Amino acid sequence: MDKRRRIALLVTTLALTPVAFGGCTERGSRPAGQAAARSAPPTLALTPAAGTRDVPISAEIGTEVKNGRVAEVKVRDDKGRAVDGTMREDGTAWVPAKPLENKRSYRADVTVKNDSGQTATQNTTFTTMAKSDRQTITSTLYFAGNRTYGTAMPVTVAFDPGIPKEARADVQRRLFVKTEPKQPGTWSWLDDGTQAYYRAPDFWRPGSTISVRAALEGLPIGKDRLGDADRTASSRIGNQVSLDIDNATKQMSVFRDGRLVRRIPVSLGKPSTPSSSGKMVIMEKHEFTTFDTRGEPDGGYVVDVEDAQRLTWGGEFIHAAPWSEGDQGNTNVSHGCANVSSVNADWLMGVTQVGDLVTVRGTEVPLTPGNGWTAWNVSWEEFARGSAPPVPANLKPAPTPSAAPSAPAAVAPPTGRTPAPASSGSGG
Repeated sequence: MDKRRRIALLVTTLALTPVAFGGCTERGSRPAGQAAARSAPPTLALTPAAGTRDVPISAEIGTEVKNGRVAEVKVRDDKGRAVDGTMREDGTAWVPAKPLENKRSYRADVTVKNDSGQTATQNTTFTTMAKSDRQTITSTLYFAGNRTYGTAMPVTVAFDPGIPKEARADVQRRLFVKTEPKQPGTWSWLDDGTQAYYRAPDFWRPGSTISVRAALEGLPIGKDRLGDADRTASSRIGNQVSLDIDNATKQMSVFRDGRLVRRIPVSLGKPSTPSSSGKMVIMEKHEFTTFDTRGEPDGGYVVDVEDAQRLTWGGEFIHAAPWSEGDQGNTNVSHGCANVSSVNADWLMGVTQVGDLVTVRGTEVPLTPGNGWTAWNVSWEEFARGSAPPVPANLKPAPTPSAAPSAPAAVAPPTGRTPAPASSGSGG
């Protein structure tokens, strides 16, 4: 081979050899450390630890996995019966579909797998506690099944007595909400721990399905109490409906799917018994009810009312008030309710849903937190601060307007909670 031939071959070889510049690597290559991690066998640690006794019936199978992910969980009781359940979204634990039974042994077999297909299996056995005589904390889930709710419907759980601060994170981890389509949200607590609300940054999308489980039965809460029950419900979100009540004009504007469909004259609370200003949610609807205010500071009357829709625990309703039709649109004469004509009240009953947003503005007093389902009466940032565990920073309202029409900025109300009245309610 002559000299020119050798030079040509050398140039060709150099042209076909990849060259690395700076910190770049050849496409398709894998750092040595990453490759080693992927080929490392998976490992797994489980809780409760093997042989643990007196385990609460709210127990989950904790899974601490390295170099892999959970592929299968099998749990059986001491009679060989399979226990249904699902993994948490973050992969930290397997949650039984219902509370375990008292004073019974369980075995969990968990298999993990890595990206290379390697598997590892661990098992643990444990025994649940005997039925306890400790006091329970009563919980109430204000979200029924097989209903159609408005786009502002918060999932609400009430507690009696309230949950102490140090126990709220554990309780919150047992409050599950799933939405279809997916719309992530968070829980937020009232200061006294008597209520927790769940909502997303924006209003629910019409047609969504929301499934809730308050899995609190047997859950240790604080030093000496247990959760009382395991409750589930699944319901649908209907069309967007919202009401905007302006004290300055004494008018209610009714929006459906973002479009103004009617304006209704109203009479709100007189100066001695003013209506609350803020963002509320319709809580109940009654074709007929009785307001009995005997024993209340500003009450003392009993009156039958038609087409009543509750806004607060303190007894503020939208309802038919034929006795004040001459004042509606002009003068406030009620005991705090929004009075409308019989015709308009009947029409509203056919339009609204429990869970619809009602905004009242321009009255003498702000809405008190917890006086009704007040999850929307604060900004998203303030709402998220009420969560016991931290809320992801990327969970925030969409930059575009949500399904419900925009309303005035949320009122910054004082702290506290108005207790729920008897089911008959007050009003006027």
